Formats: sequence, C-alpha cells, structure tokens
Amino acid sequence: MITFRDRMARGQTRTGWLDSRHTFSFANYHDPARMGFRSLRVVNEDRVIPGAGFPSHGHSDMEIISYVLEGTLEHKDSLGNGTAIRPGEVQRMSAGTGIVHSEFNPSKAEPVHFLQIWIIPDRAGLSPSYEQKVFPIEERRGHMRLAASSDGQDGALTLHQDARLYITNLAPDQRVVHEVERGRGIWLQVARGIIGLNGIEMREGDGAAAEDEPRIVVEAETDAEFLVFDLA
Repeated sequence: MITFRDRMARGQTRTGWLDSRHTFSFANYHDPARMGFRSLRVVNEDRVIPGAGFPSHGHSDMEIISYVLEGTLEHKDSLGNGTAIRPGEVQRMSAGTGIVHSEFNPSKAEPVHFLQIWIIPDRAGLSPSYEQKVFPIEERRGHMRLAASSDGQDGALTLHQDARLYITNLAPDQRVVHEVERGRGIWLQVARGIIGLNGIEMREGDGAAAEDEPRIVVEAETDAEFLVFDLA
C-alpha cells in the first residue's frame, strides 16, 4: 500500500528569514495523524535567506540529519565541531544526552535550501556524536547510494536505529528497483524533479509511505533526486 503525502498539504513556518515546510508535525504545526512514520519523526524542507540561520539551541535523544540541496550551511556545536555542509554532503548529529548547535547560512548573496531530518534513536542516553561525509554525484546517479545505516556499511554514516537512508539521482526515463524486506516500511521524499513511485506521480516536496509492498519501483520523468528511508 502506498500512502501519498502531498507537498501542498504540509505544515509551514514562515518568518523573515526562514521558509520551512513540515511533512510531519513540528513546532506550531500539529496534526495527530502526521506524527512521523515508524522511527522517522521529522522531514522539514528549509530555505534560509543569506546571512541568517538557527541560533544556538539544544536537543536530546534524536538522530538529526542535514542534507543540503543548494547553497552552504555552516554548522557549530558544543562538541567543538565547526563545518560547512554543501550539496552532496550528509551530516548526522546524535543529540544523545544533550547537544547545543547552530546552523547558519554564511553567504551574503545566496539562500541555502536543505532537508532537516529527525530519526528517533533505538535507545535514550547515548553519548552525543557527529559525522559528516561526501557522497559524490557519480555514486548517486542511476542507483540508490546508501548514505546512512545502523552498521555504517559501504562508507555510510552510522545511525543509532535500524534504519537505512539512500540518496538517488536519476535522468529522465531512468529507473531503480528496491526490494523491501518483509515487515519493513519505506518512506520516499522527493528533493527535486518528477518521478513515479510504483506508478504514482510525485513531485518536489511530495512524500509517500510504502508498506506491505515487496518492492518499490521509481522511474524518473525529469532529472530527479530523492531520498528513500528503509525502516524497521
């Protein structure tokens, strides 16, 4: 069964510097029917104007993933990390017992467009930690590139949850097939372009859950980029 989440039905937070679209309940947007999918709790599509960003704030007991689509995101945290995240790079921050961080757009001219993703960890009280890795376009073009998993295989980031994150770029008319293990669920989030998921058309910002499906087949109508979460 495929359950479609229309991009136009998402929650929204708009301020003078931020335009954020919420796939699931977040901040002042609350929908009891949209509290996440399995361990996937938050998918926010954020756009931040030049020279602005999220000031220092704290989190605990959450796996937080940032994936930049356009521009640069500058990260600082209480572990002493200070990095720039650019397109093709994935950041994983385990908040654990507590971490304070900020995310900022350092550009004076260009906005930053990124996905903020939260996954509930498999246990509370972990030590806070941080990882960031580059996944070049050559590794994502035409097939599903594993970017994060519980065992960090194939150079992926390590998640403290039985979850796998894949990133894929397809050219028009390309397709990928992903076999789904019995009992697992799939969430697909379209980052750019137009695709078909098991025959259902999806566009940038759309999401969908797939349960009790033996496989998903994704076909691109245009140049497209999407994320697939394979969840216990």
